[in-house]
Amino acid sequence: MSHVVIRGIPFATRLRVAKGGAKELLERDRARAQKFLAGKSHHAPSATVGEYSGSSNTGANSSIDVTDSGVTYTMQVGVGNPATQYTLLIDTGESNTWVGANLPYNPTSSSRDTGNTINVSYGSGTMSGEEYTDTVTLGSNLVIQNQGVGVASSAQGFQGVDGILGVGPVDLTQGTVSNTTDVPTVTDNLYAQGIISSNLLGVSYEPSSSADVPNGELTFGGTDTTKYTGTLNTVPLTTTSPASRYWGIDQSVSYGTNNTILNTTAGIVDTGTTLLLLATEAFQAYQQATGAVQDQTTGLLTITPQQYANLQSLYFKIGGVTYDFTPNAQIWPRSLNSILGGDPSKIYLIVSDLGSSFGTGLDFINGFGWLQRFYTVYDTGNRQLGVATTAYTDADTN
Repeated sequence: MSHVVIRGIPFATRLRVAKGGAKELLERDRARAQKFLAGKSHHAPSATVGEYSGSSNTGANSSIDVTDSGVTYTMQVGVGNPATQYTLLIDTGESNTWVGANLPYNPTSSSRDTGNTINVSYGSGTMSGEEYTDTVTLGSNLVIQNQGVGVASSAQGFQGVDGILGVGPVDLTQGTVSNTTDVPTVTDNLYAQGIISSNLLGVSYEPSSSADVPNGELTFGGTDTTKYTGTLNTVPLTTTSPASRYWGIDQSVSYGTNNTILNTTAGIVDTGTTLLLLATEAFQAYQQATGAVQDQTTGLLTITPQQYANLQSLYFKIGGVTYDFTPNAQIWPRSLNSILGGDPSKIYLIVSDLGSSFGTGLDFINGFGWLQRFYTVYDTGNRQLGVATTAYTDADTN
């Protein structure tokens, strides 16, 4: 067995700012953060989950999923033999794979109806239907047999995509399919069928100055050394709750070399959060150090060109290794200011207030803005997270 890198099948990043501009994006990030802080599950089964009764229902308002996200990621996935190609959302916090939100499911000789129902309620959407097993093709050398696939008879909140490719922990499928304890994920089955050697997923990005473009790549079962520089460092997932329920780690954050704004504490790395969120006290220290002011139009911090010239790096210490988050990495891509509903000539910062005080057990969220500058590995098998610098860590693309 060996790890397989998906090449030629990139994923695209889509910013979901919508009508409300940056204020809506910020509200979405903070609402998602509050669910994390409350220790909510990534998704909750709806009140009518077929015949399943082994899990309590927490309702749609306790879900955390791609429908809550300010950023989504899509890729083409084949289902059936011959395969029909579906555009699916990639989510590290969701584990069911399903299709049929827009393009209908096309049963083939490899399709089998299990007779069970699937019903999942999201933060701002729902899906329900039948659970099938089928052949799922992620790439020419990543073909999974008998993968559990939900087939939606009803789906709301998934405009422009056909469903979800769930690559989170398998226990997040509990309670979603009737007569079933859990549904092995695509990564689980790739590992079980001997296609990959480790149950992990590597994610790489290229920072982009335009929206809805292919700018990422997934690596199943290993790491792609061409996508990062230096050493890939791994750290165990935090034991501090509620961060421990997610992809949680311990880190400290300093502004410049001598100003620690967040002492070592627990937080999470999250692909579905757009900004870099810090506990209120750390955010206030950052604002004071930078001299930034809150922009009334967008709700984000803004700085002058002179302040940008004087902006210092943020230093993230994770597992004894310090990562440099450069001044350019701290600003929103200026070519995308219009997506924010902002002024094309202004400089906006991506650091924002988490909305809770230090000491909650989840004091930061390293979101998409942070993840664009690093290679990350989600190692389910060893319960650890890997981080490495990339060719874009020091880029001036923003």
